[in-house]
Amino acid sequence: MGKYIKFFIVGIFFGIVLVKSEAVSWYRIFEMFKFQSFHMYGIIGTAVITGILLLRLSKTKNIQTTEGSDLRVPLKERGFTRYILGGTIFGLGWALSGACPGPMYILIGTGAFSIIVVIVAALLGTYAYGLLKDKLPH
Repeated sequence: MGKYIKFFIVGIFFGIVLVKSEAVSWYRIFEMFKFQSFHMYGIIGTAVITGILLLRLSKTKNIQTTEGSDLRVPLKERGFTRYILGGTIFGLGWALSGACPGPMYILIGTGAFSIIVVIVAALLGTYAYGLLKDKLPH
């Protein structure tokens, strides 16, 4: 139970950071897709650099997961079609809804309850993917 409280607190902190940085703002996402502002690219670039630095730090300091195993990032299978197709579908969904999966839940916390429609649609899309997974290129 204690570790779930830690995750909950980290999630609340992450949500506050995304709201204060305007990363959950539909207008900022709209600017990004029209290449009118560097704001979202700066946030995404900062997240990528922070992730790289923290992974490097975890390797040098031998930081372990909450289960006690070594922190490792599994290798991804190489491929072109799957990443282009998956990235295009994800990007279209992001552009249409104005939010990627994490910020969708944060938007509920800000009182934007209309995002529930998007969450239900995303869950249905995930369910449809599960049904069609074996027939799609991987």
